[in-house]
Amino acid sequence: MFDFLKKLIKGKDSGKPEIENKPLQKKVVKKTKVKDTSKKKDTQKLKKTNTSKDSKTKSTRKPSVNLDSNTKQNSEKTLSFSEKIKLGLKKTREAISTNISSLIESGSIDDEFYEDLEVSLITADVGYQATQMILEKLKKEVKINGLKESQELKPLLKKILVELLKKIESPLIEINSTPFVILVVGVNGAGKTTTIGKLTKLLLDENKSVLIAAGDTFRAAAKEQLQVWGDRNNVTVISQATGDPSAVIFDSMQSAKAKGIDIVIADTAGRLPTQKHLIDELEKIKRVIQKFDSNAPHETVLVLDANTGQNALNQIKTFNEAVPLSGLIMTKLDGTAKGGIVAAIAQEYSIPMRFIGVGEQIDDLKIFSAEHYVEGLIE
Repeated sequence: MFDFLKKLIKGKDSGKPEIENKPLQKKVVKKTKVKDTSKKKDTQKLKKTNTSKDSKTKSTRKPSVNLDSNTKQNSEKTLSFSEKIKLGLKKTREAISTNISSLIESGSIDDEFYEDLEVSLITADVGYQATQMILEKLKKEVKINGLKESQELKPLLKKILVELLKKIESPLIEINSTPFVILVVGVNGAGKTTTIGKLTKLLLDENKSVLIAAGDTFRAAAKEQLQVWGDRNNVTVISQATGDPSAVIFDSMQSAKAKGIDIVIADTAGRLPTQKHLIDELEKIKRVIQKFDSNAPHETVLVLDANTGQNALNQIKTFNEAVPLSGLIMTKLDGTAKGGIVAAIAQEYSIPMRFIGVGEQIDDLKIFSAEHYVEGLIE
């Protein structure tokens, strides 16, 4: 009986805390839920505002990079022939024109003026002989026309330079026989391989078919570099792993004849004027290819690096003695202030300047023009 009553009393006591605790737990849960949802809503709002700001900044940042690259590409594409030459001769023009402009602003024509002009021309590698000729003609014109102000000398100086450079202005001769063989010679580092690639592009633009003969069997990777240019221009490059350069050029002429190709451009190993055995090899190449065509090579061009300055005159002399040169190509004019060397060449030699290199792009090999060249030198 007592046991039964004890059980009833315990049951009532144990039920009370359960009834009292339940609503307390519910209230605590409700409070925490309210706090959590408010924080989530705040963070979501912040994320939305941040993402919208990021998207706006991204949209404004993108065009600035693309516009810069596009404008550079468009400006290069739209340059005219004369503008391209001016751009290529920028360093030489700055060296000459800056000094000449300061001289002209001096106002008077006197001995000091001529001395300063002489220094400016020689500094730009115009050369001593060419400079003396220019000064003599300038003084003569001043006397005849009775000029007193230095501002009137710039047109006269341009006129004298154009007359000098006209002596070597002569485009590549008309191609009559096929295959027309162009033998390319020069020292190491003058830019023969690159010039061949650019010359190929120029001839292809004139609707001529071209084949390249990799006659430089001495220099490592010469064949591979020519093959890259051949692939870019979509023309055949004939080479041999190890072989005589004369044989490579001879085989190329035979292949061109069989395929009806207009022009064969033959590369040769770079050699210094002091390397007599390599200079003599040029004579051997000429003898071998003349067995195929007695008139070949139809054009022998010497590639000159404008950075060498007056040393270019020594190179012309040495190579011309080995194989008579019919043309010159001046490269890397855009990277030097020694563009006046062309005037020095015109004063001492009558070998035509066929082309000039005024940049690194494939279409930066330009036909030499005396008037455009002088305009690029003096503003």
